Amino acid sequence: MQHSELDFARLGRSRLGSPGSGVGSRALVGAAGLAAAGLVYSTVIERNAFALRHTTLSVLEPGASPLRVLHISDLHMMPNQRLKQAWISELEALEPDLVVNTGDNLAHPQAVPAVIQSLGGLLSRPGLFVFGSNDYFGPKAKNPFKYFKKDHQRTYGEPLPWQDLRAAFTERGWLDATHTVRELEVSGVRVVAAGVDDPHIERDRYETIAGRPNPLAHLRLGLTHSPEPRVLDRFAADGYDLVMAGHTHGGQLCLPFFGALVTNCHIDRSRVKGPSNWGASMKLHVSAGLGTSPYAPARFCCRPEASLITLTPVSHGDADYDADQSLPQLARESL
Repeated sequence: MQHSELDFARLGRSRLGSPGSGVGSRALVGAAGLAAAGLVYSTVIERNAFALRHTTLSVLEPGASPLRVLHISDLHMMPNQRLKQAWISELEALEPDLVVNTGDNLAHPQAVPAVIQSLGGLLSRPGLFVFGSNDYFGPKAKNPFKYFKKDHQRTYGEPLPWQDLRAAFTERGWLDATHTVRELEVSGVRVVAAGVDDPHIERDRYETIAGRPNPLAHLRLGLTHSPEPRVLDRFAADGYDLVMAGHTHGGQLCLPFFGALVTNCHIDRSRVKGPSNWGASMKLHVSAGLGTSPYAPARFCCRPEASLITLTPVSHGDADYDADQSLPQLARESL
């Protein structure tokens, strides 16, 4: 019995499948494998790959001594997060001159003891703090695509014990900078610090701290949880040298060679983490934070971090001029 070439082609397709079907199946299996590996990496490995960022910023007045500032933010602490708690507890060994905490410490109503125990000896060092939305309200499950719309409607979870957290911080000597101007001396550096409540949920009242800070200070420091441009512009207009913020998680899920997909606020992606310039003379430092929402426990190309920032004097290129600009003492709070 003879068969035409067409018959043999049909026979081959019936036994082997349509042309290219094997390649397509292998591609689907490969894509599924990559997706599974990426999920494991982002939720298990990178989310717990805590890093310490080192940065130097020239923001102090001439004549000031360098100041080492530990910037922590966005712990989003759960009581059972032992790895994170252990890593944070090791930061005390850095012996920073000043600790700045820019909020979102909590992710659970019973997480206050875990936060306090993790911070440990850092609470005995000079410290300043402001709160974020996840100090006041617990996290909730959200549609992730909402983050691509900057003005999406906010939803709030259960109330969190922020009063207990604030009491624990202040009892150990940290200063609440929320809607308050603080003047203090740290390691010989004269600091004026002021902060606002979280602009992300429109709790900021900048008018309570408006005005130029004490000109006798070596450092004029602003604090905010969310780095909203309207707040940053006010700090810059009043003559602050540096503003520290958190909230963005550094984008949390980033792409290689592209960076953050979203900032979850109104700043641009280039400022989503680390230092940048804001205006003609103010620096901004945004922490990528140490945690995530328990409903989005993943990071990709954006490790959780704390930052050790060495603040140094601004140089005018003339040593005699810089020395002559050393400023007199100002009234300070004892820390």
